[in-house]
Amino acid sequence: MTSLPVFIILMGLLASVSHLTAVPWKYEPVDQNFPTLTPDTAVTFDWPAGVDRDTVGQYQVESRHQELSVERPATGEHQRIRILIRTPKGASGNRPAVVFMHGAGYGTCDNSFGDVARTLASAGFVTAVLDKPVWSTMDADRDYPASAKAYERVANLLRDRDDVDASKVGIYATSESTWIAAMLLTMDHRIAFQILLSPMVYSPRHAMGFFVAQDFAIAGANQGYQSVVRRLFSTDASLLGLNNLDIDPTDRYTYAIPTLLAYGAKDVMTAQVEGVQRVLSQAHASGNENVTVRSYPVSNHVLRLGDEARTGTPLADHYQQDMIDWAVGQVHGLHQTSPSVGGATIHQSIAVPTDLRGRRSLTIYMLVLHLLTLVLLLAALVMALVAGVMKLFRLRRRKEPVLGFSHGFGGTLVTITGTTLATLVLFGAGLGQVIMAVVRLGWGGVPDQAGVSYWSWPVIQVVCALVIWAWSRTFARMVEVASLRGLDRLPDQVRTSKAGGPSLRQQMRSMDPRPVLASTRFGVALFVVTTLAMFGVLLIFAFWGLFIYQ
Repeated sequence: MTSLPVFIILMGLLASVSHLTAVPWKYEPVDQNFPTLTPDTAVTFDWPAGVDRDTVGQYQVESRHQELSVERPATGEHQRIRILIRTPKGASGNRPAVVFMHGAGYGTCDNSFGDVARTLASAGFVTAVLDKPVWSTMDADRDYPASAKAYERVANLLRDRDDVDASKVGIYATSESTWIAAMLLTMDHRIAFQILLSPMVYSPRHAMGFFVAQDFAIAGANQGYQSVVRRLFSTDASLLGLNNLDIDPTDRYTYAIPTLLAYGAKDVMTAQVEGVQRVLSQAHASGNENVTVRSYPVSNHVLRLGDEARTGTPLADHYQQDMIDWAVGQVHGLHQTSPSVGGATIHQSIAVPTDLRGRRSLTIYMLVLHLLTLVLLLAALVMALVAGVMKLFRLRRRKEPVLGFSHGFGGTLVTITGTTLATLVLFGAGLGQVIMAVVRLGWGGVPDQAGVSYWSWPVIQVVCALVIWAWSRTFARMVEVASLRGLDRLPDQVRTSKAGGPSLRQQMRSMDPRPVLASTRFGVALFVVTTLAMFGVLLIFAFWGLFIYQ
């Protein structure tokens, strides 16, 4: 009679938290396709008679390093970056040039874009690959405006060279750097053309929310883990000093110049259909009709065939030739004769969650809940360790007990705490497996078959219900023991004392002196702190949606 109402109240409270913190998410339309005009990816131009045409391998390539100090204006930091410049040996006249812009990570001039930069140089381009400008930032707090200024300095460095045509300097950007490229084009209106691999056309919040949600599904994770994605990408990151999530990657300059978009058909990170549509719309609004789209089969996010984590992974068939043909045609100002959209059919599994936004109150609740629970868990751990040391010390001297739990509450506390923490570990294991699967997918690999990430969610939901039932039984037992000790008559005793009867202390002396929870204050304190910590863990489960039973 006591346990059931407590169970219903606790379940109702936690289910309410799950529903109140739920974030709506629109996945429709699903399975969008953008048909190409031809399966052929070749890029051709109407070459006039007598115009020399540079081709791949026409020139030997010379390489040398330069150094440049770039500043991060927001902090005044300086980074000494190395630049690897490749030039076509023996090429006459002023040459076109390309600045390479890094995707995510910490690429250097020596381990990035080597094959593409060398091939471009062999076709008559001067290429510059630099160490990624990162200063003291990490992936989460990259300084995109400062990075754009650093790339602009390298572009100006190329323009100042005697062997470069300053009016024909373009950029080659991939993935994360396409956000920076948009800022660069706003700063530098002299960029002549751009080659964009898997461009991130939407804001980081929308683009990353899309690919994580899509990859969770591809990896075979239980649908429940999608609630984690929704809540995570509804974080108001500005509270943490992170301001990149909601940057606008497009303005009237972003696609106002000749643009080549290249996609891999097995790219699981980029919203390709809506991305192409938005690029074409923005370009046309800027008066630019010179946009070429190519989609390559069996290639990943960076146009590689296979797992990018393995060295030597080749680029998609014909990609380098097509890309260089396009670049050569652009710098000569020729008319393109091949279709603007070619290659494999462009596909997108779900819609970009453009209604996703930062939710300040949800973020504050998340931070307070997780930090407070962590503090309580640490406090409970410290108290348990202290109790263990004190127990060893007192056993040697045969002194009174350290905790003195009564009525089996000590064993019950250990059992429920162990079960709750084991469930937390299971939740972490399931989430960890799906995260690793997303990483493998992002690199172009194949994730392991879903295991813990599939069955852990319903198991955790069942275990959580059992844990709450165990807590309700424990609370009921506490009420029962307290009533047997006469503690349920305490309000009447207070009124009697106020009415002129025996004092409250005198009345309490007549009650059963045996403890309800423990015979020591330390034992009672440990029980209370541990109980609060475990309830915090249950609230965390509720926050991430584990109490939404469907």
